[in-house]
Amino acid sequence: MNPSRILLLPGWQNSGPEHWQSRWERLHGDQRVEQHDWDWPRRGDWMARLDEVLLQDDAPALLVAHSLGCQLVASWAEHSQHTARVRGALLVAPPDTEREDMPPQLHNWRPIRRSALPFPSITVISSDDPYGAAERATQMAADWGSSVVIAGPRGHLNAESGLGDWPEGRDLLMNL
Repeated sequence: MNPSRILLLPGWQNSGPEHWQSRWERLHGDQRVEQHDWDWPRRGDWMARLDEVLLQDDAPALLVAHSLGCQLVASWAEHSQHTARVRGALLVAPPDTEREDMPPQLHNWRPIRRSALPFPSITVISSDDPYGAAERATQMAADWGSSVVIAGPRGHLNAESGLGDWPEGRDLLMNL
């Protein structure tokens, strides 16, 4: 099924203007799910906001998550009654929020939700992500029932990674 909308789920502190998510918003008209508080993200608030946006339109959606947005998808899918509205998810650079060195703003994202997602997904992992070891991210993806794409040493797969408009990511999304 070809969804009529793509929902962008940025991570902690949102995605800046040169981030591939922001570029996709400008280039393709994808919809960013705006959160009330980007600096002190509360898991329950972010989950409620995703439900709210999904319920605004009956059209099926694809979720495009970066960083903490990946944890949002996993948590939301475990609790929401509206998962049938989602046709698939692209999960990019899931952080390990259980690490000792995670900032206190992210402690309420523990434990990481690991239930299988009720829709197809692809998880893109960098081999040198500073916010989570590739092995931990690969295990999260396996728990979620997600296919894995290793992007090589690309950092956190954000603006600093030099992805630009990231056409490879867009191809992955369109193949979900």
